[in-house]
Amino acid sequence: MMGGHEAVSEEREPERFSPLEKKLLDEAQRSFPVCSRPYAELGARAGCSEQEAYDIIQDLRERGIIRRIGGIFSSQALGYVSELVAMRVPPERVEQVARIVNEYPGVTHNYEREGEYNLWFTIAEESRPELDRVVAEIIGRTNVEQVIRLPASRKFKTMVIVPFEG
Repeated sequence: MMGGHEAVSEEREPERFSPLEKKLLDEAQRSFPVCSRPYAELGARAGCSEQEAYDIIQDLRERGIIRRIGGIFSSQALGYVSELVAMRVPPERVEQVARIVNEYPGVTHNYEREGEYNLWFTIAEESRPELDRVVAEIIGRTNVEQVIRLPASRKFKTMVIVPFEG
């Protein structure tokens, strides 16, 4: 992840996880403890010590398995406006454009997709004029001419849990 935002993924070999790593990943993504000693609680739920839970989570972060630990907030409830933006980027420029997009703090997700419009990102800003300004700046800096802006008309939210236990 670049700058706190998801970046275009790289092809690599699938990771192999120990049973304890699987359990900690499963527990952490379902409900990371919000308390004074989260790794003690996480470790207790996974069957290990606080230090072991901390060390494993830190190792998973260093390996890039865990990109971020943090809350997910409703941007709309906080007064922000957001939209999905699709860009048609020449394949040889995808990484460069993704890096520029990721520089903006309002960008929450940035990912490559197959198809004519191959780089997509979501962005949230404090107002529609500010969102329009930032998207125009991104377009100008990346020199991408074919862009589709898709403001949300209805909200759909799903919780995605990657299964590690099986």
